[in-house]
Amino acid sequence: MTLSADRLAAARLRLEVDGAVATVTLDKPDARNAQTPTMWRTLAEIGAELPDDVRVVVVRGAGSTFSAGLDRTLLTPGGGDGQESVAELLSQSDDEVSTTIEAYQQGFTWLRDPRFVSIAVVHGYAIGAGFQLALSCDLTLMADDAYLCMKEAALGLVPDLTGTKPLVDAVGYPRALEICATARNVGAEEAVRIGIALDAVPADRLDDRLADLVAALTAPMAGAVRETTALVLSATHHDLDTQRRLEREAQARRFRELATLLTP
Repeated sequence: MTLSADRLAAARLRLEVDGAVATVTLDKPDARNAQTPTMWRTLAEIGAELPDDVRVVVVRGAGSTFSAGLDRTLLTPGGGDGQESVAELLSQSDDEVSTTIEAYQQGFTWLRDPRFVSIAVVHGYAIGAGFQLALSCDLTLMADDAYLCMKEAALGLVPDLTGTKPLVDAVGYPRALEICATARNVGAEEAVRIGIALDAVPADRLDDRLADLVAALTAPMAGAVRETTALVLSATHHDLDTQRRLEREAQARRFRELATLLTP
């Protein structure tokens, strides 16, 4: 990867690749891992440069919490990390604003690449952009005392970092609207019950639960997991006829790979 340690540090991120597992850590504990445009652009670069043999991507936060969301000092000129401010959007045209936000969104969308399974590990809380980062992952594990909050409406804003679709897919339109429009807290138990989180465990057991999940995801053949991930993702927006065609085509590819492996 061409991303240097200095570049990652400037974006307040850490990246560790250990064989099939890549761990991305928001490394700004002094500000509760508040997020910046620099962080989002660098996350997108991580996604673009991730080695092909990575099968699981873990996203977590350093310190006592996952992420407090947008660094609010970015809403004032010169605020934030001094590299790029959201306040700069105020002087741009609508098209320029859209183009800029689209670049920010790339820091989230790469986590839905079916080449790997992404896992958010949420402790403390995930607010606003933090909640949307967790929603960008395929699976979410939570500490049982953690909570989620889509805070944007309370700030006069809307969720714009790709969080609305996965939230609606997980909980349905009425519940997603209520969560977003009221900006209320969603506790870990509720998050599991309504389909946002996979599991909630005591904070001191999060790493053990993560290790078990990673082991289970990396045990089957890589191709089988990737094809399955792609199929489950496509099922959310294809009709039955299209989806069953995709299943047939995926299975044919699996047969071909297995035949190659079994041929002496």
